[in-house]
Amino acid sequence: MEREIVMFLSTTPYSFENTHTLVRLADAALRKGRKVRLVASGDGVFSVVKGQVPQALSALEDLVTRGLKVDI
Repeated sequence: MEREIVMFLSTTPYSFENTHTLVRLADAALRKGRKVRLVASGDGVFSVVKGQVPQALSALEDLVTRGLKVDI
């Protein structure tokens, strides 16, 4: 069974750099051919809501096309 990297995002995209850091880590892992899953909960859900943080959403959309799995 292949391992999967699971990242948990629960902080608001406005107050912390966690969303940006997660995007960069997920990007690096996907480039290495790893399976990556994002679990968004609480305020972290606002990173994947259309119109909230356009730059975060577009970056996450790009990662999804490259294999990122997202659970809300």
